[in-house]
Amino acid sequence: MEYKSSLKFMREDKGMTQSELAKKARVSLRSIQSYEQGFKDINKGNVLTVLRLSEALECDIYDILNPRTDI
Repeated sequence: MEYKSSLKFMREDKGMTQSELAKKARVSLRSIQSYEQGFKDINKGNVLTVLRLSEALECDIYDILNPRTDI
């Protein structure tokens, strides 16, 4: 099974663009792109960044950190 970050799935599920998420979460667009493309491991990300993303997506922080293998 391939490891994939759940961030893109969660963002698309909420109907948000990367730019919208960046603005709402107060996180750089580049960081979101890097997490979604796998250049940066969100599980090694700054706690405040991951918390802001989970709040912006209205989900539990674990929903973002847990890898998805079904996408």
